[in-house]
Amino acid sequence: MDEARARQVVLVRAFDATDSPLWTPEDRAWASRLAVETASADATPEQLLAERARHALQRLAPRDPGVRRWLAQSLWRWPWLLGAAALAGLTGLMADLLGRSSHIDLLTPPVWGVIAWNLVVYLLLLVGLARRAARPTGGLRRRLLAAWQRLPTAGPLRAAAAHWAQLSAPLQWSRASALLHTAAAALALGLIASLYLRGLVFDFRVGWQSTFLDAASVRQWLAALLAPASAVTGIGVPDTAAIEAMRLTPAAPQGQASAAPWIHLFATTLALFVVGPRLVLALAALLQAFMRARALVVPIDDPALEPLLRRHRGGPPLVRLLPYAAPPGAQAALGLRAMLARIYGDELQLQMAEVTPIGDEEAAAGRAAAAPATLRVVLVELGATPEAEHHGRLLKALREVQTPAPLLLVVDEAAFLRRFAGIPARADERRAAWRSFAAEHDVRACCIDLESPDPAPAEAALKQALQP
Repeated sequence: MDEARARQVVLVRAFDATDSPLWTPEDRAWASRLAVETASADATPEQLLAERARHALQRLAPRDPGVRRWLAQSLWRWPWLLGAAALAGLTGLMADLLGRSSHIDLLTPPVWGVIAWNLVVYLLLLVGLARRAARPTGGLRRRLLAAWQRLPTAGPLRAAAAHWAQLSAPLQWSRASALLHTAAAALALGLIASLYLRGLVFDFRVGWQSTFLDAASVRQWLAALLAPASAVTGIGVPDTAAIEAMRLTPAAPQGQASAAPWIHLFATTLALFVVGPRLVLALAALLQAFMRARALVVPIDDPALEPLLRRHRGGPPLVRLLPYAAPPGAQAALGLRAMLARIYGDELQLQMAEVTPIGDEEAAAGRAAAAPATLRVVLVELGATPEAEHHGRLLKALREVQTPAPLLLVVDEAAFLRRFAGIPARADERRAAWRSFAAEHDVRACCIDLESPDPAPAEAALKQALQP
């Protein structure tokens, strides 16, 4: 979706993820219902989310001035390019590449330093492009996130800002690149103007001096470095005898040759090696930023959005429960269904598969793949010992199944807590073992008491485990 809609979706999702009096469950349900009613029948999930965010902001914006300020913030303005170009051009115009004396040393003009720096930049860009490992968006994303973390704003707005910093980092990098390349090109243009302005009011002479180089070597180096400019301007580098005549000695400390042709060569070299490439890079970055601003990728793997998408597709959310080794009790199954319903909606359907016996892990995974589901939940007991050859085989087989339904490992603590009620340390050890086991197999997991009279802690842990 485009940048404006993506910002709205990110902001509303931040309010969806927190409990706030400004955005109640009734408000969420109202926005979802209205989005389903107003969206077209063939609307994509992205369009549906944007429509819901548009309706949600009709209530959120009047209630919180911070929401209006956050949406009104402009992270990019096109006049910034003109400002950067004007500032850089003025800096270049005020710079003195020829020096304060009336003669120019051909071997040490600052022009070579400017060109060398730009060549280093081009080399770094080429290396990063060729290796595809130097991803500057990662560093920019970390800096943006760190900056947002230092903001005094708290709550949903802060979460939205952090999420947006991560989501829009590639876009902001493209814009920053365009700004820097434009400034570099303008700086070089300012330097070229400075060369000619000083040449108009001062009579510069050229020469050279070196302890190790002779006239032939100096002529060879200058001819090679200025070859592109010579080809464009038609101004050639003088022969060795003329270069020798320009040599500065104690008897002749000032050059006598005119600097005019050399100023033309230096200015053309700056144009060829700095102005031209930087303008091309700036245009490429602007085009990339334009395309990214029109097609930002917003993840839609948030469980809280599943009821909306399911309702639009005309079907309720379906959770497939896969108990392992032992069937869950009726109270545990009802408790899990109630917790999931508060996340996915009351129309959620909980479908329990047959208990997977030890040794039948691959077959169970194949049966689970044949059944469509919104979420797959593997249920085990906290008292069981996690084993790679059994539990690990099941999780590995389920992860290899090609299905968009996420996989969640739920460890039921109810029976273990009743048995070892007076020894909480044992429960902590078991929880740590299962969490470590799930992390090793790259599976989301949560340890909860499905039969607890107070389901709030278990529901919070389940919701956190389902967050993308």
